[in-house]
Parts: sequence; structure tokens; C-alpha cells
Amino acid sequence: MGSQTRRTFDREFKIETARLIVEGGRKISDVARDFDIHENVLRKWKNQYIEDTQHSFPGKGRLKPEEEELRRLKRENADLKEERDILKKALAIFSKRPR
Repeated sequence: MGSQTRRTFDREFKIETARLIVEGGRKISDVARDFDIHENVLRKWKNQYIEDTQHSFPGKGRLKPEEEELRRLKRENADLKEERDILKKALAIFSKRPR
């Protein structure tokens, strides 16, 4: 049995294909047949394009600017909580009165 390799498509191709469907008025089934891409994949691309035209298809391992900011803020929040807990423990140690 031969193994199939997974096809990958760059951001520009996805945008242009989604644009054909959304702005060009082409049917998903026609575009799927023309480019030999499954209709469900094109439907997903179309929905992503409609949801956020400017930031759609950020790429493998990349996040949209809003998601990147959220990730950064969560990381910063965790760091601040850790620092707070360390300070609380230090305060408890230094505020103990010797007997």
C-alpha cells in the first residue's frame, strides 16, 4: 500500500480560494472540484475568512493578535500570582516572633 502525503496550502492560496466563494459567488462544490479539495475543508476556510478577513489563516503555530495577547496576559498573570505567593510566604517567615 502506498502512503498518501498530506497536502498543505499557504495562507495566500486559502485566502484566494475563500474569496472565490465569498466574493466571487462560486459554489463550494465547484471550487472543490476545480482544485481537488474536499468541500468540508473549503467550508472551513470560508467560515474562517468570513469570521476575520484580516487575520484569517495565521499559519502553523502562530496565533491571531488577540489570541497572542490573551496568551501573554495569562502568562503574566500566572507569574504575578507566583510572585505574590512567594512574598506571602516570606512575610510569614519574617513576621514570626521568636519565643
